Amino acid sequence: MTHPYFSKTRHPRVLAHRGLITAAGEDSGVWENSAAAFAAAHAAGVDYIETDCQVTADGDVVLFHDTTLTRLIGDSRRVQDVRTRELRTLFSDHGGLLTVSEALASFPDVRFNIDVKTAAAVEPLGPILVDHTHRVLLTSFSDANRRAALASVLRAGAALRPATSGGSRTIASLRGASALHLSPARLLREIDVLQIPERYGALKVLTPALLGAAHRHGVEVHVWTVNDPEDMRRLVGLGADGIVSDRADLALKTLSPR
Repeated sequence: MTHPYFSKTRHPRVLAHRGLITAAGEDSGVWENSAAAFAAAHAAGVDYIETDCQVTADGDVVLFHDTTLTRLIGDSRRVQDVRTRELRTLFSDHGGLLTVSEALASFPDVRFNIDVKTAAAVEPLGPILVDHTHRVLLTSFSDANRRAALASVLRAGAALRPATSGGSRTIASLRGASALHLSPARLLREIDVLQIPERYGALKVLTPALLGAAHRHGVEVHVWTVNDPEDMRRLVGLGADGIVSDRADLALKTLSPR
């Protein structure tokens, strides 16, 4: 049975990668994963926002991709060593910091695709997500973190588990099984979607065999991160169910029915 996360939304699906930074937002210094970037994605009409979570020194689960502040501001400190108040100050001129709780409350119509970047987020996510599992997908490159986060939500009392995408080990195993024409049933148990790059270095990840195996078991395939309209059309033509894009506005325009 299809998870409610996928119900009553457009197909192919467009996921705004860390929100949407428009030309105006870029000029004003808006950062990814900020309240302003999410507001821009929402205004563009997206159903889904892809984001990431880290944990601050205060134990707050915030929407932030990197382990450190290096890429954004040249500060080598880890997010886990920074107080939430200081992180809010840093974000104040760049679109505004969001915790997971704040994002869910501020954008009640949006469905969130949350990448669990750290094991420290696993336990606090449970009670935060317990009432939102119909509109949350949990994923992680680490299958261990992904499974632990799902279990945390169920322990918190959720009647429904969040949707979930396989981690890197699951995807590698599926890629191998599909190439050998082996049954992926065990690997796809309780997996709702595969979110993959088209290629990983020289390895082609998105293959007809993998697409076919996923679809036969009712599992969607989303491809990241795709910003060129021709690539969007081509991938959907191959059978991809969704596109993760920095240009969600362009993706919506490109993939909308004519």
